[in-house]
Amino acid sequence: MADIKGIIFDYGGTIDSRGVHWSEIIWDGYQAAGVPVEKQIFRDAYVYAERELARHPHILPHHNFHDLLLIKMRIELGFLVDAGVVTADSAGGYASEVADYCYQAARMSVEEARPVIETLYQHYPLVLVSNFYGNVGAVLADFNLQHYFREVIESAVVGVRKPDPEIFRMGVKALGLPAGQVLVIGDSYKKDILPAQSIGCQVAWLKGKGWTAEEDAVIHPSAITQLSQVLDVAL
Repeated sequence: MADIKGIIFDYGGTIDSRGVHWSEIIWDGYQAAGVPVEKQIFRDAYVYAERELARHPHILPHHNFHDLLLIKMRIELGFLVDAGVVTADSAGGYASEVADYCYQAARMSVEEARPVIETLYQHYPLVLVSNFYGNVGAVLADFNLQHYFREVIESAVVGVRKPDPEIFRMGVKALGLPAGQVLVIGDSYKKDILPAQSIGCQVAWLKGKGWTAEEDAVIHPSAITQLSQVLDVAL
């Protein structure tokens, strides 16, 4: 990669789960907690909760990531109670166990990512561009990441969501650079890589297990399997 002057980071899935789709992290949490559910029904619960969170402001700006997870897990487990998969008496305990598991998984991933972010921060201005629920500032503060980013552009705040390229244009504008001098690092081919490329940015795709087999099968020259590999191309 040539002439990189600034970097846009995605957050969810990139910094907090090593490129693995968050549904897979939560599924691992279900397994660890012993929730008696088939994976397809779990995926239905996952989608239901995402849509519910998009429709109603369950998550508030002060909620940190553990708060977010517990709210989300209660919605998912409520779906499974209504589906007759788990009992109402067990749902609360499962929600807490899964939230705890996922929070610790996220913290471990963040700590792995921190040295990479710190190194890039020493060489480039960084901006965060994220599809999130309006509380990414509280999440960043909880993980002590907020000081790395010159600006945070969050979908729930600016009213634009990936894959709309406009949210990346906002990131480029915040950096004050031509798009061709900006590297975008993200975990989603459709939501990060394609829209960033469409406005002329350079890209690095942190590719882990995705939501669909279709995305897992995609091959792209920018694909990396560990965030630390960004240092090989950016420095």
